[in-house]
Amino acid sequence: MTHTALPRLSLLNEHQIQELHAASLELLCTTGITVKSPQALEIFASSESTTIEGNTVLFESDLIETCIEQAPSSIQIYDRHKNPSFKLGPDVTETVFGIGVTNTHFQDPETEDIVPFARQHIAQATRLGNSLENFALISTPGVIEDPQLKNGEVLAALEMLANTTKPLVILSSNTGAFRTSLDLFDHLIGDLAAHPFIIPYVNPITPLILNAGTTDKMIMSIQKGLPLIYSSYGMSGATTPITAGGTLALQNAELLAGLVFTQLVKAGTPVILGCLPSVFEMHHMTSAYTPQTMLVNLACAEMMHYYGIPHAGTSGSGAGWGADLSAGGLLWMNHLTSMLGKVGMAPFVGGNFDSLVFSSKLLIYANEVIRQLRLFSDGLDLSKEKIDLNTIQETGPGGNFLQTDQTLTLFREIHEQHNRIWPGISLDDWFGQGSPHANDILQTYVDEVLGQLITPPDHRELISKGEAWITENNPSA
Repeated sequence: MTHTALPRLSLLNEHQIQELHAASLELLCTTGITVKSPQALEIFASSESTTIEGNTVLFESDLIETCIEQAPSSIQIYDRHKNPSFKLGPDVTETVFGIGVTNTHFQDPETEDIVPFARQHIAQATRLGNSLENFALISTPGVIEDPQLKNGEVLAALEMLANTTKPLVILSSNTGAFRTSLDLFDHLIGDLAAHPFIIPYVNPITPLILNAGTTDKMIMSIQKGLPLIYSSYGMSGATTPITAGGTLALQNAELLAGLVFTQLVKAGTPVILGCLPSVFEMHHMTSAYTPQTMLVNLACAEMMHYYGIPHAGTSGSGAGWGADLSAGGLLWMNHLTSMLGKVGMAPFVGGNFDSLVFSSKLLIYANEVIRQLRLFSDGLDLSKEKIDLNTIQETGPGGNFLQTDQTLTLFREIHEQHNRIWPGISLDDWFGQGSPHANDILQTYVDEVLGQLITPPDHRELISKGEAWITENNPSA
């Protein structure tokens, strides 16, 4: 019998899950999805349980249920050296965090100046994610904004590969560059399917459109034997209904349609499903993240848990202008609820300005947030050994526990729970240190972390071989 009291969040009851599932099935049976690719339409038409009307696909519920059963319930992900890294699935209780994603700008960690994303920023961001112990994977951190640079997306993929050994989540807007990147990984590492460390990431177009670029990339990923993330991004009040219930029913339907497609391409394809819920902020014409979007994220995770499908959700990044109060508050809300709920992956930490600007400082702060929240989610040990009535009785009324055996044994362990960025100093010490601002202390910590980054030993070799292969196989892309 366990004596650990674990903090956990549960949102949906069984009846609500069944209602959401039924609503999504009705949408797919009556409204369906628009499919933009002739090849994808042919794949859907291969099933007798679909109806094709022009470029609209309607689904019978038995096909959806069959595909839910066919998809693997757990997925083992490896690192670049083919060692097990983490597992995803309904039976895994620990949320996996990653850095990213596809930012167009980079925020200097010292000056906070914002510049267009360049190739060296891909390397810096990836190397930082490789060094931060609470991030298990690296998602494409930025889009190289240099029109003179050929093969920008492929070179970004190469920099990611060479600057970390952690698993990679690959995002690419260009189908040709996506294919070339997978071929590059095959050339440099080989046998991607046997020990998958590459996870392609694709989105449908909300509401209810499967575009050709997405289905093409899904087919390429499946042909390579890779697991893939299929995630629906929606803004309540714009691309999804303004209510949480309507958003959930719509986005869940999109995810089930994507699931069906993967299983029709190849039965048993490992797929990770989830959504990136936001709200359309009409005053400033941007997306926003609110308590409702966090609840939708949790509800989506619970739906995937019900289906037995690995889940990827939102990461709480995007609201800030740097490592500021706005960004920090959202990270805490997202990361805490993710860990206490059933969220499988939160792969996109580190963005600001509506996820357009990558911030190393914010990522380093988030690493500490995740560390503390892991300690929180571990719960309380209420065993007799930890309660230790004998020590309490021996100390008695008015005593202290400074030198008890239990304190001397555990004080270092308890000390590790303290914040590693900001020291707990007294008011007099604060005055004595010149009344430092919290951001000054954070900056000092950031400088220390960035000064200790380590490049993988095979970095130069991979860059050299990769650049030569790109030049030979894709010289004019």
